[in-house]
Amino acid sequence: MSFLSIEHLTKSYGTHQVVQRFDLDVQPGEFVSFLGPSGCGKTTTLRMIAGFETATSGAIRIEGRDVTHLPPNARNVGMVFQNYALFPNMTVAGNVAFGLKVAKASGEATRARVAEMLGIVKLDHLADRYPYQISGGQQQRVALARALATSPKLLLLDEPLSALDAKVRLALRDELKALQRTLGITTVFVTHDQEEALSMSDRIVVMSEGRIEQLGTPFEIYNRPKTRFVASFIGTLNILNVEVVDAQSGAIRIDGQEARVGRQIMAAAGSAGCAVALRPEAVTLHDPGNGGNRIRGTIADVAFLGAVVRVKVEIGGSRILLDRFNSPGLPPPLPGESVTLHFSPDDLVPLEAA
Repeated sequence: MSFLSIEHLTKSYGTHQVVQRFDLDVQPGEFVSFLGPSGCGKTTTLRMIAGFETATSGAIRIEGRDVTHLPPNARNVGMVFQNYALFPNMTVAGNVAFGLKVAKASGEATRARVAEMLGIVKLDHLADRYPYQISGGQQQRVALARALATSPKLLLLDEPLSALDAKVRLALRDELKALQRTLGITTVFVTHDQEEALSMSDRIVVMSEGRIEQLGTPFEIYNRPKTRFVASFIGTLNILNVEVVDAQSGAIRIDGQEARVGRQIMAAAGSAGCAVALRPEAVTLHDPGNGGNRIRGTIADVAFLGAVVRVKVEIGGSRILLDRFNSPGLPPPLPGESVTLHFSPDDLVPLEAA
């Protein structure tokens, strides 16, 4: 049985529907991310799970119990907000103890639990400080410790890392995932950062305009995007309009040049092969000798990105980006140079309509 089950969930404000028929089953201990641009409905969905927003229709169940219309304090969930929402007049220890006091835990039990949680997030030495006396990263840990102190069955995280600088964000991302695995707590994480979602999640829900565009593992979402939106939102990607010559054999044309796409992939896409996705790292300038696709073009631009060199190639009316690792002994090609691009038929992914 699913730990968290969401069925046909919708949310409307007047005539504007911000969440449309949202269906999701989350397994015990799973880390699921809601990923999408601002305004796609991911935070609204999270707040409905927490009980801070009322669903217009649909059902939310936690361990088989219908919590759709229960208040937040009756759902046994912990939530970390984007701005942490710490109480400025309480110490770090006081903030962590807040939920336990509301639950009327004994003083001794509260002190022991606070000490335990501060030890887990490595802030026991800051117990007597106030929020304004600690860094943003430390405040995030306090908020996380407070959410976990009451032993919730479900942890909800609303972009908890977005206010941090890049270096701290990267470190806390790893710590957060490690803590989630250690505790085994089922977690739903909201983010607009694709790298966060790809690196932390067991599965990702990609959202756009209030609906689910695609649900899958990070590997599936990145390597096999189903729609043009998912393909363009996740990572750098080439999206090419193609002419389908023979869907059964996988024969296509890219700007008049013949190519092939994997037949099993084309069969799965049905009639949606009017556009294909191609990752830059799947394209090379050397022939791997596997009988793959060969497309002629001209170097339009070369960008040095440190570990990666990104090359832009014109092929007729289209442009293809390719990425290759920087090698000090291999200078990049020059603009205007004629080249042949090589890539496998299986690296071309036909896209469905959104």
